[in-house]
Amino acid sequence: MAEGGFQDDDLGMDLGLGEEATHSNEIIEEEYHFEVLTTEQIVSHMVDCIREVNTVIQIPTTTVRILLNHFKWDKEKLMEKYYSENQDALFEEAHVVSPYRKVPVSKVKRIPTTSSALDCEICCLSTPKSMMTGLECGHLYCKNCWTEYLTTKIMDEGASQMIECPGSCKIIVDDQTVMNLTQDRVKLKYQHLITNSFVQCNRLLRWCPSPDCNNAVKVQHVEAKLVKCRCGHSFCFNCAENWHDPVRCPLIKKWIKKCDDDSETSNWISVNTKECPKCGATIEKDGGCNHMICKNQSCKTEFCWVCLGLWEPHGSSWYNCNRYDEDEAKNNRDSQEKSRAALQRYLFYCNRYMNHLQSLKFESKLYAMVKDKMEEMQQHNMSWIEVQFLKKSLDILCECRRTLMFTYVFAYYLRKNNQSAIFEANQKDLESATEQLSEYLERDISAENLADIKQKVQDKYRYCDSRRKVLLAHVHEGYEKDWWDYTELTC
Repeated sequence: MAEGGFQDDDLGMDLGLGEEATHSNEIIEEEYHFEVLTTEQIVSHMVDCIREVNTVIQIPTTTVRILLNHFKWDKEKLMEKYYSENQDALFEEAHVVSPYRKVPVSKVKRIPTTSSALDCEICCLSTPKSMMTGLECGHLYCKNCWTEYLTTKIMDEGASQMIECPGSCKIIVDDQTVMNLTQDRVKLKYQHLITNSFVQCNRLLRWCPSPDCNNAVKVQHVEAKLVKCRCGHSFCFNCAENWHDPVRCPLIKKWIKKCDDDSETSNWISVNTKECPKCGATIEKDGGCNHMICKNQSCKTEFCWVCLGLWEPHGSSWYNCNRYDEDEAKNNRDSQEKSRAALQRYLFYCNRYMNHLQSLKFESKLYAMVKDKMEEMQQHNMSWIEVQFLKKSLDILCECRRTLMFTYVFAYYLRKNNQSAIFEANQKDLESATEQLSEYLERDISAENLADIKQKVQDKYRYCDSRRKVLLAHVHEGYEKDWWDYTELTC
């Protein structure tokens, strides 16, 4: 093999879909720093947060953790509340007993000193006092009931942060009580739940959304920026969706929901349904009878499925359902055409979005083909450096596909204006260049014509990359200067 050798990870790819494998924390943009944490590092970070607060306010560690969770692990906010407001109110709000005062006598369950046993209020059995336990609220129950209660809460309900005392006081069960009263498997599940809650509640942490990945990403401040996990998955830290530039988070969430709701049924609806001629509700015919009754409670219009006219005159001798009435048809078409036009518009953008998504997935197979070509070329006395343009071109091709995919989401919600025309021109230019680059890589490169095609590929991927950056820069400038207006579909 030629100099430098060929490494499998030389072709690590970043599709934003979770396929790439890398082994270092990367900072995609210099001004946005992030760190990838393993599960062990997450636990260590949580312990450090608790210890830092505990050093200042010096109250029991388990109480500190409950307070931090109450404030979503915002240490500064907890400190501010602790020193600026009524402390009793703070502890009451967090459902913990203040360590600085005793519980009022009226709230403590008195233990008869002359009796050697007590009645458990859960199982109603008389139990030796040594087998009874409880929280600082004063409610006591037998250890067996405690164990069963905690096990059910943790194993069946997945609760960790809001396990309340079985009594009516709503005091949160502390960690030490759980550790003392449960079995090993329950303790382990509880620790996992605590760790998961720590990440979910902490606004500066987010689990990597890639399946089977247990890493989390930690940032210094929350923004809709690209972050990359060690597993290779790239995503938006703000919303945890695949990186979706140039679309902002609210629109991409709206689009994903719309696709989930509409995509599988939209074609069927277009062919098999009609709209009520009065209220416009979509109606499916489920029998042979053409006498339709709108199910809309505020409408209940009776009409003919064939002509969409009112059903009442159909039995009259003067009514001709078989005769085409221009005026009546025009009135019926108005509401129907609006609905159909909206559907056709959605399908136009959805089909192009899905096409680039599918092409992006196909490019993953292209990486394997490019790897083989690079190995073959190195066997023809070409150096490792000389064949790297193939990997570079494929990386840029995938980036262009991803960007184009989300430009159609942006375009779907965009209201037409002068700037949108410039956006569409940039989109068209990038799409044309991307397809040419894709064709070069899939069809035109061979060991025989490498010398002829290499410069074409390099010129094309450089052009694609520059056009992609121009398109994104224009959209971002539009955000800053408030150029973009959105359709009523965003409401």
